[in-house]
Amino acid sequence: MIWETIVIIIYSLALLLIFFYALATLNLLVNYLKAKKNLTAPKFNLSNTEEVPFVTIQLPVYNECYVMERLLDNISKIEYPREKLEIQVLDDSTDESLESTAQHIQKLRETGLDIHHITRSNRDGYKAGALKEGLKIAKGEFIAIFDADFLPHEDWLLKTVPYFKDPEIGVVQTRWSHLNRDFSILTKVQAFALDAHFTLEQVGRNSQGHFINFNGTAGIWRKACILDAGNWQGDTLTEDLDLSYRAQLKQWKFKYLEQVETPAELPVIMSAARSQQFRWNKGGAENFQKMGLKVLKNKHIPFKTKLHGIMHLLNSSMFLSIFVVAVLSIPMLYIKNEYEHLKAYFIVTSFFVISTLIFFICYWFPFKRIYGGGILKFVEYIGMFFVFFSVAMGFSAQNTLAVIEGHFRKKSEFVRTPKFNLSTFRDNWRTNKYLRKGIPANVFLEGLLMLYFGFGMYSAFIVGNQGGDFGLFPFHLMLFLGFGFVFFKSITNHV
Repeated sequence: MIWETIVIIIYSLALLLIFFYALATLNLLVNYLKAKKNLTAPKFNLSNTEEVPFVTIQLPVYNECYVMERLLDNISKIEYPREKLEIQVLDDSTDESLESTAQHIQKLRETGLDIHHITRSNRDGYKAGALKEGLKIAKGEFIAIFDADFLPHEDWLLKTVPYFKDPEIGVVQTRWSHLNRDFSILTKVQAFALDAHFTLEQVGRNSQGHFINFNGTAGIWRKACILDAGNWQGDTLTEDLDLSYRAQLKQWKFKYLEQVETPAELPVIMSAARSQQFRWNKGGAENFQKMGLKVLKNKHIPFKTKLHGIMHLLNSSMFLSIFVVAVLSIPMLYIKNEYEHLKAYFIVTSFFVISTLIFFICYWFPFKRIYGGGILKFVEYIGMFFVFFSVAMGFSAQNTLAVIEGHFRKKSEFVRTPKFNLSTFRDNWRTNKYLRKGIPANVFLEGLLMLYFGFGMYSAFIVGNQGGDFGLFPFHLMLFLGFGFVFFKSITNHV
């Protein structure tokens, strides 16, 4: 019974890790519900010209021909005193968009806009390298950053800059909203997950003084904070999380503005979503390796903040636990029905279904914030949660590979997420030239896992001698559907 014991131990540890993560999420929900929307903090009076600080907007871009015109036109409409604003287009492009962007920038310069086209001969450090290069010559005391698919409202700076009146604030981050939330099941699932992060997690942590992260875009930094924290570094795939933790370890404060939305376009193609997920999850693991011990050893951080910080850095690593529980659940089904003396153990492990219940309760609140409450909305939420949970588990294999690479510090290229601008080009996702060709090898693993969990559902009917065991059937059904969705969408690369 040696292998059965090993399976049971690994399965139990993974269940415990998921349970601890669920408890941390529940604590964030409590924080979120108790959080006071503090909008009375000291602020700059931007109607007083003497108080208006100089702001630099940085737009890091790379081969974005579908969205560059939209981005530049949108940014040119930002409301802020023109004599106190400059815009840097940090353009690492290697295609024809480089020339068209230069032409469009020249037209904007002729209107009196202080906008500069900054290029490099290489992509050293990728996005972090571009931001660092621009920072060398940035005139602004504060640095706002927007990725190419983000469309901030005209009054965005007027709503964010005033909070820097507090000299201890190093970052103001705003909440992402989604231009194409209802485009497909894939965009709905991504929006569902991001909404939980930008409400429950960011507010839950920030309201209690725990560490949060700048999300790479739709936020604004104090230049002095960036420099004090060691500047941008390109040794992880999530340079935003890295700099955020280094800044907060230096005791800079972050301000999160849930009420300020910054619209953006979600990836609509499975390959684009996969590359983004891989980068985020691998980067999270890389940052745990880089920052975890520094958080634990810092003498200025309260114990609870350290605990939430470690759980935050281990966010992506939860996919490893989920994947382990999923794969081992079928052997566990057979072990359960083979060894009667383990009955008490399986009664105890059934308690861990409460982890799913906790997530179900916690994610309801971001959903209700976006769509409203009521019985009909709750019924809709039940269906959306089922779909989200299934697809999230369908991503667990590729995300587990990303996490393992991150923990072992295997270096890889920063793969940008292709943008589409669907408001103008309804079908351009079909011919988007930035989409990666070919099918990644791990897609076939996901196809095999779909069949594996199909076998798990079949096993429910044949195990034991009491007419089957259907306790894990719903779990295996979700895994079958989730891996099937990811597999077939990856094979066809359709929305």
